[in-house]
Amino acid sequence: MNNINNILEKISLLSEEEQFFIADIISKRTHDLKRMQIVLRTREVEKNYETGNFASGNVNDLMKVLNDN
Repeated sequence: MNNINNILEKISLLSEEEQFFIADIISKRTHDLKRMQIVLRTREVEKNYETGNFASGNVNDLMKVLNDN
């Protein structure tokens, strides 16, 4: 946490334009990270589907499976 505070203090010394530029970069990076998480989760889901490792049914069926575990 101390590193983050140091970084934020240094950023606050920059011009507004530089601060907005950094905010834009961080926003794009976090967007890319979220996109990669979705890609990885999608691959996992596809693998489970291909191997038959999934449950199907209506809401009541799925709730029963969850409650039985």
